[in-house]
Amino acid sequence: MNTVKNLAMRPNFTALSPILAPWAQRLVSVMSVGLMAALMAMPASAVAQSQPTSAGKRVAATAGKSGKATKKTKVSATPVKRAVASRSVAAVPMRASFGQMAGLHTTSDPLDLRSSVALVIDQDTREVLLRKNDQAVLPIASLTKLMTGLVISEAQLPMAEMITITQADVDTEKGSSSRLAVGSVLSRGDLLHLALMSSENRAAHALGRTFPGGLDTFVSRMNARAKALGMRDTRYVEPTGLSSQNQSSANDLATLVGAAYKEPVLRELSTSPGREIAVGHRTLQYNNTNRLVKSPQWDIGLQKTGYISEAGQCLVMQAQVSGRKLIMVFLDSAGKLSRIADAERVRRWVEKSPAMSGTKHVALADHLPS
Repeated sequence: MNTVKNLAMRPNFTALSPILAPWAQRLVSVMSVGLMAALMAMPASAVAQSQPTSAGKRVAATAGKSGKATKKTKVSATPVKRAVASRSVAAVPMRASFGQMAGLHTTSDPLDLRSSVALVIDQDTREVLLRKNDQAVLPIASLTKLMTGLVISEAQLPMAEMITITQADVDTEKGSSSRLAVGSVLSRGDLLHLALMSSENRAAHALGRTFPGGLDTFVSRMNARAKALGMRDTRYVEPTGLSSQNQSSANDLATLVGAAYKEPVLRELSTSPGREIAVGHRTLQYNNTNRLVKSPQWDIGLQKTGYISEAGQCLVMQAQVSGRKLIMVFLDSAGKLSRIADAERVRRWVEKSPAMSGTKHVALADHLPS
């Protein structure tokens, strides 16, 4: 206020003639007094709008929670109401993942990974190069689709058979969207491609729904296959990964990657950078959810990404780095690109230490496919 007062009362006469100077001085003085009076009489709401106090911020944060707080804002101008509403929306916290609630992100590791769970093993020697909370059992989101693909591939069903997307394939778990409208007709091979490459949920659900015996039989087959592989920490309730009840551990997922890698069709479809799919009268462009498949620095043999809020960002890969076949598992990564950054950290780490050796994980070695 002192700054405003000083500026208002400092007359500028550089453009006035000496004859008009006295009159101008009186005019400026009157205007200054009027300006000061207006400022002092300014409503509190207008002051709060230009200079919000901490108390105002607290009211804004609770405006959506209390009817009384909402009524109080009615005395303010409309712009203030909008500011209160916007700040109230911004204050809503994101849902914590299971790993965050369990405190897994407090675990440190040599590479400062953003994933709360990580496992890196040599596929040939079965040596563990890096491990972090690798026995924790967490939701795995769309990593589920790797088992979906394995069951479909091993069943040797006709890939040219046409399948119609129905209302039963629409996501009622999370309300996610899809470009495959109800009534779309695609081949089983195209559905498998979209499920593995682009993590298309309706495609994955349709694969399970049309399995001989129906969806329940398919889910039972998924769990039976996991048991046969020795995946003791794994449970599936549906084929997409939208349910947080689909859970596994990094050890089990490394086993799954090893088994899926033996299926050529899964290697090809999961690492495909993109594909145009004809759906009715339209041609849709689908891309891989893992941008590393397009990177010349990576030689990826198999991959799958996943995300739901309960699981965080997830990634599994089989990749060759410095002449070594590695299986990488990253779960519950914080941040949309952090799982990719974690994979890059591991790649650079291995490239700088080509002669590194790890401790053999006996339980894991017993269950990994040869």
